[in-house]
Amino acid sequence: MRYETRRPPEKEMIFGIRAVIEAIDAGKEIDKILIRRDMSSAIGRELLQRLEGTATPIQKVPIEKLNQYTDKNHQGVIAFLSPIAFHRVEDIVQNLFEEGKTPLLMVLDAVTDVRNFGAIARTCVCAGVHALIINNRGSVAINGDAIKTSAGALHTLPVCKVENLQNTLDYLRDSGLRIVAATEHTDTCYTSVDMTVPTAIVMGSEEKGIYEENLKRCTDKVRIPMTATIESLNVSVAAGILIYEAIRQRAKEI
Repeated sequence: MRYETRRPPEKEMIFGIRAVIEAIDAGKEIDKILIRRDMSSAIGRELLQRLEGTATPIQKVPIEKLNQYTDKNHQGVIAFLSPIAFHRVEDIVQNLFEEGKTPLLMVLDAVTDVRNFGAIARTCVCAGVHALIINNRGSVAINGDAIKTSAGALHTLPVCKVENLQNTLDYLRDSGLRIVAATEHTDTCYTSVDMTVPTAIVMGSEEKGIYEENLKRCTDKVRIPMTATIESLNVSVAAGILIYEAIRQRAKEI
């Protein structure tokens, strides 16, 4: 089997077991780690032990997959560095309330297309969204491509990477935020929901939408009216519509 993979710049990767362990111990921001599927060495087990209890996504892959990323001696391990530092949702929400601000957050449920992600991040910065929340697993990688497609917005927009999106949505709701889900499974128009209050907007992937267990945790479900035969808008376009509806509503309150 042949694996076709785009090689990121070497500065975005760390090769070798000991080098990856040292990066973990140094507190480097790691987006994900690829580990050879049949690794059984003692130092390999040490690496896995270091990763226990962390939020770092781990993928066990064939060695052919690893070889697609580098010709160097990777020892069956490649770590991909994140170009940004991640934030805690709890800190973001608490600080916003302490500063007397009305939170406006964007939550992405399994959005994997880097162009859509970058466009959403750019819109968030332009509109003044306070933070972007993504899944730790099953979401787009935060790498050089993401930074480029966001036109640098990810350098200024706080991004929170969460292990369990269901728990995060529960926390946001319990903290007093209205959780507005964009979905086709409702008759409620997006303009009829009050987003002048603390709000988190939830967008799902274009393929599957918002996962059912996450959708259950949303306080409001809204749709963008469609008159054409196309089933749905691009997720970045739909996100922009909802973000600027919130901005429009809040402008009336000023």
